[in-house]
Amino acid sequence: MRRLILPAGVVGLIVLVALAAPLLPLPDPIRQDVAQRLAGPMSGSWLGRDEFGRDVLSRLIWGARTSLSVAFASAVVAGLFGVTLGLIGGWTRSWGAFLTVRSVEIIMCFPPVLLALLVVTLLGPGAGTLLLVLSVLYVPGFARVTYAEVLAVKGRDYVEATRALGATSTHLLFRTVLPNIAGPLLVQFSLAVAAAVVIESGLSFLGLGVVPPSPSWGLMIRGARATMEQAPLLLLWPCAALTLTILAMNLLCDALRDLLDPRTAEH
Repeated sequence: MRRLILPAGVVGLIVLVALAAPLLPLPDPIRQDVAQRLAGPMSGSWLGRDEFGRDVLSRLIWGARTSLSVAFASAVVAGLFGVTLGLIGGWTRSWGAFLTVRSVEIIMCFPPVLLALLVVTLLGPGAGTLLLVLSVLYVPGFARVTYAEVLAVKGRDYVEATRALGATSTHLLFRTVLPNIAGPLLVQFSLAVAAAVVIESGLSFLGLGVVPPSPSWGLMIRGARATMEQAPLLLLWPCAALTLTILAMNLLCDALRDLLDPRTAEH
């Protein structure tokens, strides 16, 4: 339980600040002031100004809102589809597995970043395209983890006892099996969110993600790279935000897995 407090607090704080961005007394994140271009930290602009004179702190917080929205939404969509496919495939075996899990594994034949680049190039950049691409990329991961876990628990005594009481397959899957495989799925969710944040930032860095002048950590890194010799701190803030967010998410879901998994809860 102690392992859960720190990462949960960090992730909760990051998400809370991102959600509260419209309510915070921040300057307009897209308003330019060329006269203060590359200005250092000062009153009213605690992290300084970027290459166009925009407030860095404001763009950092609004960028967190953009990056986390895309990452969490894509992970949730991928989780819903992937877990459903994995449950059906693991429960029905043979034909069900072929139609569900084995079919979506085709996506895993393509390198994730290259596939994302291809789709974004064809459909055009934007948050909607990123959500679609990332959701498709992470469905196979959820499906495979769910499929393996269902195979491991479907023959357990508590499943057979529930079946003997007359429970339907739907009840068995979603009320008996699913809660007992929540631990690995939480870990998979954390990996999907963290990876989605990285890919979103990477595509935005390449100019294929969030469309400027909307704030994004990837766009901030891209802009700061060109001026890193004059203002190296501009590169530090978005990189630090990315690192802290991904690390906190992974630690949180590892702690949740250990807390919810009955095999580790006893130790």
